[in-house]
Amino acid sequence: MDYSDVSTIAAWVTEQGLKGVSEAELMTGFCAACRNAGLPLDRGLALMDTLHPVHEGRAFRWDSVEEVQTEFEYGPTISGEAASNWQRSAFYHLWSRNEREIRRRLGFGDPIDFSLLDTIAEAGHTDFVAMMHRFSAAGTIGEMDCFFSHFATKHPEGFSDHDLAILRKLVPVLGLAIKCIALGRIARTIAEVYLGEDAARQVMEGKISRGKSERISAALWFSDLLNYTKISDSVPPEEIIPLLNDYSEAVITAIHESGGNVLKLIGDGVLAIFKGEVPAETCRAALSAESLLREKLTTLNAARAADGRATTDVYIGLHIGDVFYGNIGSQDRLDFTVIGPAVNEVSRIASMCRSVDLNLLISSDFAAAIPEQQRSALACVGRYALRGVQRAQELYTLDTARLNG
Repeated sequence: MDYSDVSTIAAWVTEQGLKGVSEAELMTGFCAACRNAGLPLDRGLALMDTLHPVHEGRAFRWDSVEEVQTEFEYGPTISGEAASNWQRSAFYHLWSRNEREIRRRLGFGDPIDFSLLDTIAEAGHTDFVAMMHRFSAAGTIGEMDCFFSHFATKHPEGFSDHDLAILRKLVPVLGLAIKCIALGRIARTIAEVYLGEDAARQVMEGKISRGKSERISAALWFSDLLNYTKISDSVPPEEIIPLLNDYSEAVITAIHESGGNVLKLIGDGVLAIFKGEVPAETCRAALSAESLLREKLTTLNAARAADGRATTDVYIGLHIGDVFYGNIGSQDRLDFTVIGPAVNEVSRIASMCRSVDLNLLISSDFAAAIPEQQRSALACVGRYALRGVQRAQELYTLDTARLNG
């Protein structure tokens, strides 16, 4: 392999990074190109931490025998077996000592003193090199502060000095391309986690101008917790966040699994929409989410009660109407949400649940939008004037016989 191949491979990696191919495809293509050009690569792995509410990072492995790309996400490495494995790795050695490279000539008597080296040696690899390329503070996001990689060969003589020089030139280019792709993934993750999947998609597509919105018809969901203020005053302070997390998990997953989009978490309250061209279908999805939530709450409350922890219920208001969906706010602080009279109405409907001692109230507009067969499973609970809403309206709840799908 000569230095003209370095320019060719570096150009290919750069192009793929700009195109936004997956990290696994990039790693596979890089290793295969190096091997085809004469670099004796038989194994490669790239690893980078990320910014994600569940995963600590992502890794991408290539093997010349398997010829398949492997990618996997890993969780926190701060405790237990995961922490032990991390602290015995070559990467941890580099990171903790702020070193850029470490090599073990496995076939020539070097110690097998890091995790995975025994497996790599048993597979017939004779030489191993691990690298770390650390980012500056300006280039760091969360725990994503460096790019790790390792490479191994089965060549009888191991890596030559020339081979290592080639890797030292090319690996930073690979790291930059993978970081570029990872940043795009992080941006999408942050947008989805904080805005919701549909709003995030629209923002990532460029809809970030203030006042840019569309008029849509949607089924609206507003829910909150029964007696949250009383519970928060009576339980230990350290129990409040776990309680909110438990019940938020149940509400949000029920909405998402039924095709809805959560737009706002307002303390213990949740605002969500179910979009669609056919009102009957969006209403059916909202009712499906309510039914699914009740199942989740039964399981959750049983588990919390068994642990001696506080339990509660969720009040839900369902409505349907036209809303404006888009960006509202100032030039430098925007919120992607829904506005309109229907949004105010659904929150008022939910708040009426306490007054009538029911955990679900449905507007007359929502009731009128569902098929007549399903509508027969609703029971009218009366006509009510909603605070801040000009017109009084009849409200409904589910009868003891549940709606059929």
